[in-house]
Amino acid sequence: MTDWTSGYIADIGYTYGYYQELNPLRVRLAFLDAGLVSPEMGNACELGFGQGMSINLHASASVTQWCGTDFNPSQAGFGQELAVVSDSGAKLYDEAFADFAGRSDLPDFDYIGVHGIWSWISDENRGVIVDFIRRKLKVGGVLYISYNTLPGWAAFAPMRHLMTQHAEVIGTEGHGIVSRINGALDFTEKLLVTNPAYARANPQIVDRIKKIKEQNRHYLAHEYFNRDWHPMHFATMAQWLEPAKVGYACSAHYLDHIDAANLTVEQQDFLKEIPDAMLRESVRDFMVNQQFRRDYWVKGARKLSMLEQAEAYRRQKVMLTTQRHDVSLKVNGALGEVTMNEAIYNPILDLLADYKPKTIGQIEQAIKEKTMTFAQLTQAIMMLTGAGHLAVVQDDGLAAKAKKHTDKLNAHLINKARGGTDISYLASPVSGGGVTVGRFQQLFLLALSQGKKQPADLAAHVWQILAAQGQKIVKEGKILETTEENLAELTAQATTFVEKQLPILKALQIA
Repeated sequence: MTDWTSGYIADIGYTYGYYQELNPLRVRLAFLDAGLVSPEMGNACELGFGQGMSINLHASASVTQWCGTDFNPSQAGFGQELAVVSDSGAKLYDEAFADFAGRSDLPDFDYIGVHGIWSWISDENRGVIVDFIRRKLKVGGVLYISYNTLPGWAAFAPMRHLMTQHAEVIGTEGHGIVSRINGALDFTEKLLVTNPAYARANPQIVDRIKKIKEQNRHYLAHEYFNRDWHPMHFATMAQWLEPAKVGYACSAHYLDHIDAANLTVEQQDFLKEIPDAMLRESVRDFMVNQQFRRDYWVKGARKLSMLEQAEAYRRQKVMLTTQRHDVSLKVNGALGEVTMNEAIYNPILDLLADYKPKTIGQIEQAIKEKTMTFAQLTQAIMMLTGAGHLAVVQDDGLAAKAKKHTDKLNAHLINKARGGTDISYLASPVSGGGVTVGRFQQLFLLALSQGKKQPADLAAHVWQILAAQGQKIVKEGKILETTEENLAELTAQATTFVEKQLPILKALQIA
């Protein structure tokens, strides 16, 4: 009998996550910071798309034509449902990588995304992916790939091995993967109570197990309990990708671009003395104890001149996506908490507080009287975007074409929010991707679409949906038992929604 799962967890679905680094629009700013030419994204592909949230949000919110595969038929079926609803033209399959890679009807791609899956598959499947990139990624095309990284996983790898061994040997097959995961976690906690030498040599393990126990079991199943689990060094990844003729471009995680948030001055000086770019990247991983890399690679990197780079920067649009007064001027990097300079950041934030997209050139002109260099401005844009306060914005004409698809997809997702909390993202034709919108906020949008306007009316509409299902709100760990209590809490949340969140959702053309 053929094992179609190839050792990958298939008896429990993956989470309904959205991964913004897969958004092709984000390539522009990252490449600009690295001084590289980024391609136009006509055709894109995602390998191992999970529940299909990212691929569908990106397909509906842009004019890029997407296709992809996920071998799990249940997940592929949900992804296909969203593609049909949005009418985005995304072509999603439930084929194994080898079967998908052998299709004769696939175009060549400007962009290929592989999120997370690389760490959880066999060497045979990695070879299939590399060959697919070699054959199907266009010259100048971009590969996004993320993976568990050494040295960051080195200390925990033995514990992960022990947990999976327990799940296989002691866990009862008939009880399902969640039961086996819980059993493995309980077992590891009992082991740590005995104070083994391994835990004394790696004192962070105890806290890590505690944090893991708090996480979604669907996530844990796919993150830790697959047969294949292979964190690797950056240099090893480079060796794997060499036959595909792609070279490292830059990190897809914007905050990685800000050395001051991640490296001491001494570390920065040390890295500057390393002439080889690939070795320099490996050394940096040791400095920050990198655990997970999110990287862009490119087939044929082309450098921008300083003039071209500056002109492209000035054309790029961004917009504020956090309520102005809620923006924290603190961000967490590898060095810990970093405080942003108010004299640089506040003028930018104040200018963008109307939530209208502006080019970086327009921002530069508006604050030209401030003592700020262009380099400081562009770094501030990277920092604020990396912290989730700004979004890269696509051209108005492209957004207008995408909106008819995002409207259809969002209406479908909002309707599903009546029954559960699984999906907390909607699509924005402005940002070309997904935006976090919680269940109650989605239900407030549903009420608005049905003519409700005042916070009390929004709250009453949502409470009707919850009460019909016997659901009650939990506030600060306590269940609100009465109708009055639930309505009061919902009204408070609806008031905040109308005052703070709704203007941003309107600017993102979600509301």
